Amino acid sequence: MTTVKDISEQGLLKVLHRFCPTEVVGDDAAIVPIQPHKSLVVTTDTLVDGVHFSDRTTSPEDVGWRSAAANLSDLAAMGAFPIGITIALGLTGDTPVTWVEKLYQGISECLQPYNTPIVGGDIVRSPIRTISITAFGQIEPSQTILRSNCQPQNAIVATGVHGASKAGLELLLHPELGEFLTEAERSSLILAHQRPRPRLDLLTNLWNCLSLNSSNSVEKNQNSVLVGGMDSSDGLADAIVQMCQASQVGAKIDRNQIPIPSSLTKLVSPEQALKWALYGGEDFELVLCLPPICGQELVKKIGVGAAIVGTTTDDTDILLIDSQGIYPNEQLTLSQTFQHF
Repeated sequence: MTTVKDISEQGLLKVLHRFCPTEVVGDDAAIVPIQPHKSLVVTTDTLVDGVHFSDRTTSPEDVGWRSAAANLSDLAAMGAFPIGITIALGLTGDTPVTWVEKLYQGISECLQPYNTPIVGGDIVRSPIRTISITAFGQIEPSQTILRSNCQPQNAIVATGVHGASKAGLELLLHPELGEFLTEAERSSLILAHQRPRPRLDLLTNLWNCLSLNSSNSVEKNQNSVLVGGMDSSDGLADAIVQMCQASQVGAKIDRNQIPIPSSLTKLVSPEQALKWALYGGEDFELVLCLPPICGQELVKKIGVGAAIVGTTTDDTDILLIDSQGIYPNEQLTLSQTFQHF
């Protein structure tokens, strides 16, 4: 088997250039044209072997997909559409060349629906495999989504189910947990972990909903409608708490409205399923704060899986409440969310 050490950096670069537009790669930096009246958005995310992926649960193609999806999801959370990425690889000398090719194949498969090219990167020797991607996006200034844009009495929208990625990981680590699942349910949960979808597909619907709401308002000015948002890569609770803190608002989140895959009840108790939904992470859905009418319209357009999970308030308490009156209120904090260290 040919390894990276056998063909050296230049040999590997020749292999990887096949995945990039020939007119872009080859110089010290990429030049990416940007349209007038557009802002450039840049985000970087790093995955480390043994921390974010392992051969036990993730093929190299899926590592590639997940590394690209993480960056595209960050762009979506800002309201931006991707225009290109660069990739920095840290590789051990005995890494098979085929592993790297499959990694890039997965990256390319994730990027393809969005016509996003790989425009460059770097390769270094490392004792641990790492993949660091920088993604570039463009956005109209009037359509920028910020964590600090949340207003009191906003609807808090989750664009899809939560807890599926955590469930998929547990099934990969402990296959016996899925004895009561159908094959379709098992595959769906595992796919949610291995190949999450960045929700770039929702942005057009979002701005259409806001435009319709603005046209019906007295001001008729889309710029007056602010949208707060994050992705839920570190968990639904993490996104809600960070947005509220950045916007200096509180929130009431109804535990009964959080969208959770029905198959989770075959795996764990309802309490554990809720914990996975709040704190499991890596679902890569968007969590948005916007006017209630816009939130209702957006959820209707998205369809199954999307839900208004709560409302922002004009105080600072961020509460998980029970509209059925069974459970007491619970304060949401960052202490239970994913921590890198």
